[in-house]
Amino acid sequence: MADLLGTGPSDEKETENEDKKEGKRPWDDIPKSEKIVRTPDLAETLGFYDMNAVRQEQRERENSDPSLARFLCAELTRGYFLEHNEAKYTERRERVYTCMRIPRELEKLMIFGFFLCLDAFLYVFTLLPLRVLLALLHLFTLPCCGLRGSLLLQPAQVCDILKGLIMVLCYSMMHYVDYSMMYHLIRGQSVIKLYIIYNMLEVADRLFSSFGQDILDALYWTATEPKERKRDSIGVIPHFIMAVFYVFLHAILIMVQASTLNVAFNSHNKSLLTIMMSNNFVEIKGSVFKKFEKNNLFQMSNSDIKERFTNYVLLLIVCLRNMEQFSWNPDHLWVLLPDVFMVIASEIAVDIIKHAFITKFNEITADVYSEYRASLAFDLVSSRQKNACTDYSDSVARRMGFIPLPLAVLLIRVVMSSVNVQGALSYSCLLLFYLGMVTLKVLNSIVLLGKSCVYVKRANMEDKLFERPSTAAPGKTSAAWLVCVSEDAWLSTFIVITNNWIPRNWGEKGGMEGTELKHRTPKKDLLDVDRFTICGNRID
Repeated sequence: MADLLGTGPSDEKETENEDKKEGKRPWDDIPKSEKIVRTPDLAETLGFYDMNAVRQEQRERENSDPSLARFLCAELTRGYFLEHNEAKYTERRERVYTCMRIPRELEKLMIFGFFLCLDAFLYVFTLLPLRVLLALLHLFTLPCCGLRGSLLLQPAQVCDILKGLIMVLCYSMMHYVDYSMMYHLIRGQSVIKLYIIYNMLEVADRLFSSFGQDILDALYWTATEPKERKRDSIGVIPHFIMAVFYVFLHAILIMVQASTLNVAFNSHNKSLLTIMMSNNFVEIKGSVFKKFEKNNLFQMSNSDIKERFTNYVLLLIVCLRNMEQFSWNPDHLWVLLPDVFMVIASEIAVDIIKHAFITKFNEITADVYSEYRASLAFDLVSSRQKNACTDYSDSVARRMGFIPLPLAVLLIRVVMSSVNVQGALSYSCLLLFYLGMVTLKVLNSIVLLGKSCVYVKRANMEDKLFERPSTAAPGKTSAAWLVCVSEDAWLSTFIVITNNWIPRNWGEKGGMEGTELKHRTPKKDLLDVDRFTICGNRID
């Protein structure tokens, strides 16, 4: 056919070479009407283009044009999906639930701590006088000839006698302090000055509580420690004088606090009382925005318990003084009750708000208050053991910073000055009142001990009461009590030394010979947080 047309393969090759030289492409000679326009962005299906993709492209081109109506339509119809960030919203919901649980769990701890303080406070009025009488009877009835002083009295009896002497001396010294003169002296000051004085008194009370228990502990240990020579007992005298002056000064400090509160109650416009109540809300600002660990919050909870109980006693003193001034008229009591309830309600509200936001900001669960309650219960149960190393009232003082001696001295001073005891009938009523306090103390102790056993069992802390040395962590002990070990053990008893490190080969080669103690500061457990301080951040 190529021969008929007069063209051959050689002609076609020459034509192609000429097109290449001129830069022409094979499809340039085709008319435009016969060309197929291809759009690479559109998908082709069986020779047809996807019209949905075309419409989508046109819609996107239209949406790219700015329009106020289109913007409003988009704002009204746009949606979002919370399940895409499920973990964050679940955490926020748990925080809300935690804040709602805080008031209930906090008040459980506060009520339990309040009755612990009440038990230690009633002990000073009820059982301590009886223990002092028994110790003195034991001292004067035993034959003293040829016996050492250490055999006359047990260490607990020595401490009881010292407490009784401190109470008697401080009470006699308080008679030289005129409560009425102090009240009128404070009443003559301006409102702002009284507000500043009250704040200074609160700070001073915390400082006295922190240092006072150290003074008393130093006195008790100096009086009961083993002594090789009799003249070593002379060192008890300066410690005893220091303890007496401490209790006396702390009692005067609390008396000034009570007088200031009494002035606030008796002011006509109640402005001072309002300012003092607002001072509680200032406490929220100083504590909420700080970092708190679990141990720090435990210490703050203990201080709140102590502060609340102290405020209740101060309110009782104010009511007694006011009732005395109005000749014990019951109608005046109804005038005082609204202000009393207002002070108590503000204290409870501040504590709830403060703890709720502290737990929220520091991501602490509400179950931590159950641990705090179990730790306080552990102190009570441990102090009831046969070989306990401390008295329960002293344990409460170390844990919460609540020292009942100054407060008890002041309350006795106020009650004896407010109530006239004359005649046989008055003494009979006083005896009945004392028996009632003893009954209340015994019932309160029984209920607290039962509840404490339940809390300790729930927290699985029973083993810490009777823990062997082998169960403790290597190189250190884990409890602060005198624990009895079985007779066939390598040691009959061992004394647990708090915060000290014991070598691993203790008892294997004659005690501690050839070993070295490693002094480190371990992270404190809740049971090791045992002293009231102002700044909670001091505990690691």
